[in-house]
Amino acid sequence: MARALNRRFSIAPMMDWTDRHCRAFHRTLTREALLYSEMLTADAIIHGDRERLLGFSDMEHPVALQLGGSDPAKMAQAARIGADWGYDEINLNIGCPSDRVQSGRFGACLMLEPELVARVWAATQASAPQVQVTIKCRIGVDEQTPRDALFALVDACAREGCISFTVHARKAWLSGLSPKENRDVPPLDYELVRTLKRERPNLEIILNGGLRDLDHALAEGEGLDGVMLGRAAYQTPAVLLDVDARVFGSEAPVMTRQAAVEAYFPYIERNLAVGVSLQAMTRHMLGLFASQPGGRLWRRVLSERGVRAGAGLEVLGDALAEVSHLRTQAA
Repeated sequence: MARALNRRFSIAPMMDWTDRHCRAFHRTLTREALLYSEMLTADAIIHGDRERLLGFSDMEHPVALQLGGSDPAKMAQAARIGADWGYDEINLNIGCPSDRVQSGRFGACLMLEPELVARVWAATQASAPQVQVTIKCRIGVDEQTPRDALFALVDACAREGCISFTVHARKAWLSGLSPKENRDVPPLDYELVRTLKRERPNLEIILNGGLRDLDHALAEGEGLDGVMLGRAAYQTPAVLLDVDARVFGSEAPVMTRQAAVEAYFPYIERNLAVGVSLQAMTRHMLGLFASQPGGRLWRRVLSERGVRAGAGLEVLGDALAEVSHLRTQAA
């Protein structure tokens, strides 16, 4: 029996962003949010360096593995590997619009093949019965009518037994727009996602796409089962400080930005000791003091000194001291 997870708030899988160090940092800000890996292809997991691709620390739980692919047998094998590595959920990427994803016949282009997605879901869930397999999708691609495309995909997969869908409330244009433009240009349709929940009330429906901050996410997610924050959680990670109290009614692990940095020190120290560069970890912290007195200086110190060979915790200590000094002056 698959373990049930609380998906009221999650942090989106973002390629080249949500690596193990990013997730460890986010976990210092929120105990409760569901974290995701960046999207990994089935072939990479089957044939690649699994420790590098799949490794994570126990502190990251609950954490989901996002898979990309369209071959049911390969996806089933990759899902089984991910479940055996200890991931709490397997998520299928039916939303990424990049060219290289399309050339591999996975991601958003699979919105055009709902029956294939349903077969992939069934194969992955059967191969990893101890975890829940979920789907992250768009509302359609290219000239598809969003309501028709979204309901066709959801209904096909629900017939096989899938009950949890995270919907990025934009179309994806498979040609003519870059991946970056696909995150901003197609209009958002949150009401369609809410309609999906009203008409399919037995399914778990999570809202994603264009959510600016926690206030915006909670307002647009009214009536839905949860919200997923992406770029806002990465670019302004301090928004996560309020998640546990406001979404889950529980105590936050830390109350301030400075406390979050200090809580991350032991993780950094352990990884520096095994050869991980400081910049690999601190790059995820650059936006922590965004829009705060000293925020630019914080970013500059980490960007300039954190990349140097042998850089250690003293860089963070100095950056915190600079921020504290400016904040005192501004008070």
